[in-house]
Amino acid sequence: METIKFVHLTDTHMNAPQTDNMFSKFNLAGKVTRLFEHLRDTNVAPAFVIITGDLSHEGNVEDYAYIRQVLDQGSAIIGAPVYVVLGNHDHRTPFREGFLQQEGSVDAYFYSITINGLRLIGLNSQVPGQHHGRIDDQQLAWLEETLSVPAENGTIVALHHPLLSVNGMPDDHVLENRKQLGDALVGTDVVGILAGHVHSNNVGSYHGICSVAATGTAFAGEMADAENFRMYDFCGYNLVSVNQEGISVQSVVLPSTQEEYFRFPVSMLAAETSNH
Repeated sequence: METIKFVHLTDTHMNAPQTDNMFSKFNLAGKVTRLFEHLRDTNVAPAFVIITGDLSHEGNVEDYAYIRQVLDQGSAIIGAPVYVVLGNHDHRTPFREGFLQQEGSVDAYFYSITINGLRLIGLNSQVPGQHHGRIDDQQLAWLEETLSVPAENGTIVALHHPLLSVNGMPDDHVLENRKQLGDALVGTDVVGILAGHVHSNNVGSYHGICSVAATGTAFAGEMADAENFRMYDFCGYNLVSVNQEGISVQSVVLPSTQEEYFRFPVSMLAAETSNH
């Protein structure tokens, strides 16, 4: 087995240029384009890119159509496909209409695709109208059936809400039914679980499986002091390599201003909803 390299990025929070919201002035789509240019200029040559949710910030059809253009351009820049899953700030119907160019539907968006023998499974942990995440019974049943047949070079599972507990984050920032999902993954060919949502880089092991919650391209988050949480300018990605020895994750940080975007009481995190 030759080493398979791919890029994991997350939480892009993009909107169309005409959209006016709390993040509009930061040109978050421009940051994504610069990241793809960085991948090209540094000869990363990934087999694919996976984005683990919050593609948009409360996007509508026009936002998702624009995001599709940005990611198609990025795919052309690096000569590799880009795959996505949905996060709590995404919306299923406009995503299907604007991004997938399909008929609108509230059905969960999940899939399995194989690249160079490595299977990528994208799950929909988003619960419409809620901040927390959950993998529904339909997906769990489909996942168990899919994983019953091993892939040639193992499997990566991508979703928005992490399975890892994250320091400083309320419990509702991890996957609500992570034990159920973990039980479905243990003993299979899954070598890595990739997520986002928490806007900080966390790498650990969940039942012996490498589990990653990445920072993202839009901004990072951290405790500013004992009572307040801050969001600040950040852009980065993870370069993931899979080979016969296992999996490795290299975190790459792009230059940024570190400018503080917002600061708010940490108590708001516990009460946050998807329309915050």
